[in-house]
Amino acid sequence: MGPSLSNRNSSANFKLFSSSTLIKFTIVDTMKAFTLLASLLSIVGFVLAAPPAERPTTIPRLGFYNRPSYTTLRPHALPTPQGKNGVNGPVSLAASLVSDGVLSYATPSALSRFNHTGALADTGIRIAPPLTPSGGLGTNGSIPYYHPLSDFDFQSINLALNQEWIELDLFHHGLAKFSVEEFEEAGLNAEDRYLIQFMAEQELGHATLLTNILGPRAAKQCTYQYPFETVREFVDFCQKLTRFGESGVYGFLEHLNSRDSAQLLLQSITTEARQQMIFRQFEGLFPMPVWFETGITQSMAWTLLAPYLVSCPAENPRIEWQNFPALNIENNPDATPLYNTSIPGNDTTPAITHNRTIPLSYPGREVYLTWELPGKIVSYNNSYITTTTAGPPKYVAWISQLNTTFTPLLDIDGQSGMTYQPFGRVFGDDTAPIVNGTMFIMITDDNIHVTPSNISELNPHIVAGPALYQSG
Repeated sequence: MGPSLSNRNSSANFKLFSSSTLIKFTIVDTMKAFTLLASLLSIVGFVLAAPPAERPTTIPRLGFYNRPSYTTLRPHALPTPQGKNGVNGPVSLAASLVSDGVLSYATPSALSRFNHTGALADTGIRIAPPLTPSGGLGTNGSIPYYHPLSDFDFQSINLALNQEWIELDLFHHGLAKFSVEEFEEAGLNAEDRYLIQFMAEQELGHATLLTNILGPRAAKQCTYQYPFETVREFVDFCQKLTRFGESGVYGFLEHLNSRDSAQLLLQSITTEARQQMIFRQFEGLFPMPVWFETGITQSMAWTLLAPYLVSCPAENPRIEWQNFPALNIENNPDATPLYNTSIPGNDTTPAITHNRTIPLSYPGREVYLTWELPGKIVSYNNSYITTTTAGPPKYVAWISQLNTTFTPLLDIDGQSGMTYQPFGRVFGDDTAPIVNGTMFIMITDDNIHVTPSNISELNPHIVAGPALYQSG
């Protein structure tokens, strides 16, 4: 039987018949029924698809701080930016669950019932987490722990802290030692001097950071001695000291157990890289003559730093790295003479950049070396002795950029000999020369193959050195 239409109300009517009952519906009522049925079906689907942990529990925040520390001493507080997952900021429930393994963000199919604020969604809408490629270290949402996790960590950062302390003292010492007139004669005006002062302030920030990482056992500032008598020699020493300070951190940074501490140290040592370039500019050198910066080991860096520390507080932790016998380059290229000629290629006044017509060094240049025997007392409070495990001297290792190049040690006579500056390019023909800038050389008993990540394999073979070679 067809539907009968009525204009008595605003809806259309029709009749449904069964064997026993006549039921009358309006079209509007029918639509409401279908809507209700669809809603019930969606709820059933949502329940079936929901993860097993329907009502995740909140994890106490104290649980995040039960990570092992190097020392049982009370952790030293670090100023940490406020933020969603910062140490001092609120931790979202979503992050808590991820760190506890309740939820996994490793696959795109893992769904969360949290909205963008990290709170439980009220609407029942399930939101997929941001797509992030799997892998990486320290990416699981755990709270960062900015303290050493091993002896290696503590001693590496302790060495870096001693480096920061001497740089702070050095910059202040140079500004106090020389008069305004002496700086002006060297081509450094009031703005240049203020830049040195600001770099000293940077060092105070770096020392504060590393002190906070190490905690109560962190080293205090020492007293120092310096090998300069003129402004140009002061600038030259600054660019050399920041060179091995920077390279010394590059050498161990990726080997730290504490990846969180490594991140902070990275953000300070990149500032030191800028300082080293500025001092090169103050000296009239080409500011950055290499494609890659060099990393050296902690023992290499400590060997270069140790002679300048005179006395330190008794409570300072001992620096537990090897001191190699000293190496001296008898005819090291000298970048300190000031040539104010206004002739391109022959001017060494402070500038953004200079190109030298006559380079400081060149491939094939004869390099004369002398070195000390092990057993000499060195560094602060006369508390360290130089040692070596190497055999007889045979080679000179040249560490620069990504490469360690060996040349034969010739004309050996006791603790003296000579070699020739090598020629080579980083990636072969038409690429950057390997030997350039302020680089490192040392005498070894073997010419083993090493790369930037395992440069410490060279330590047992060092007879003497390193020394800084001013190749460009």
